[in-house]
Amino acid sequence: MPRKNVIDAKAKKVDEVADQLQKAVSAIVVDYRGLSVAQDTDLRKQLRDNDVSMSVIKNKILERAADKADVKDLKDTFVGPTAVAFSDEDPVAPAKILKNFADDNPELEIKGGIIEGKIASLDEINEFAALPSREELLSTLANILKDPIRKVAYAVNAVVDKDDNGDDSDAA
Repeated sequence: MPRKNVIDAKAKKVDEVADQLQKAVSAIVVDYRGLSVAQDTDLRKQLRDNDVSMSVIKNKILERAADKADVKDLKDTFVGPTAVAFSDEDPVAPAKILKNFADDNPELEIKGGIIEGKIASLDEINEFAALPSREELLSTLANILKDPIRKVAYAVNAVVDKDDNGDDSDAA
């Protein structure tokens, strides 16, 4: 009986991971070997703050989930201790956070991943990491849109001031 329970639990885990791989806008595979508990805690906090989850998953489960999710090319990255950072919203966030963290902590090794449904090499992940985050892009867009509105407001204010000054000079 315990054998069937174990097999059922593993099959359920494979289904969950396959679902995560399919739904995630990005999933970055890393080797976390050598990170201290403090470093791991810091990394997970940074990821959590950006709505990214990271799970340590057995390679056999990842391999079966990759087959099921039809991302077989990712299976080459499932060697050694493996963790996967999943993001359902921002495709850039996991790449950016993990790249910055790996720059400061060489123990963390980025192996590969999936970005917007396509297998991403280490070079592609590094390119994504260099992109501005969603929040940075929205902030830039807001500033771009704010500038013309401000100029129109200044122009309208100048016309009103001119009319006010013009009316006062006529009365005097």
